[in-house]
Amino acid sequence: MMSMLIKGSQSLCKKPIFVLAFLIYPCLSFSQVYNINNEEDTIRIILDDEYIVISNFKSDSGNFISTLGGYYQLNEGVYRINLEFNSNYDQDSIKSLSIAKSSKWKNISKENDILNKGKWVMSGRYNNGEFRTRNTGLPRKTMKVLIDGFFQWIAFNTETFKFSGSGGGEYETIDGKYIEIIEYFSRDDSRVGAELDFNYEIKNEDWLHTGLSSKGKPINEVWSIRDNK
Repeated sequence: MMSMLIKGSQSLCKKPIFVLAFLIYPCLSFSQVYNINNEEDTIRIILDDEYIVISNFKSDSGNFISTLGGYYQLNEGVYRINLEFNSNYDQDSIKSLSIAKSSKWKNISKENDILNKGKWVMSGRYNNGEFRTRNTGLPRKTMKVLIDGFFQWIAFNTETFKFSGSGGGEYETIDGKYIEIIEYFSRDDSRVGAELDFNYEIKNEDWLHTGLSSKGKPINEVWSIRDNK
């Protein structure tokens, strides 16, 4: 069994969120996606040059276990992370942690990433024909991270640490279509394996996103690249 050293903001966490074994690894790169697998669980690590998301789900069923993420600083091979969300916050109260890259990390990045890599926040949506904007600077956010053919969305509040849901998996873009394949979903495990097709367009640096949700309901959303912490 692998183990992860997680240091909380005040003390060493006695019940780690994820289970990893760490060996300091000298070669670090940015905008990458990694898996750490054991017989039962998969740990998915998605990061760009300033932000990291770490999620844990069952390898066979995709059942969601936990997720956390935030902005990090890299120092001598150690990621020191100030968390913005932690799905287990009510149990462990962790707001910061440190992890080191391990030889167990398997790079699964793809090269077919046509959409802009990075962190997108929902900035507006149409509801009954009326467009409503969202203030992306407010603590409550819905964010989708797109890196190297893999995605994860998270709904969270940076002030209260309230976690409202998350899901992730693989994506690709083909002929104006953005396609997601769900690998894990905190709200409904039965949606694991579903393939969702959306129309997309990048306009004025925003991502216009239309189609059907995982529940089959029409959605018409606008996402903007996150440029503020």
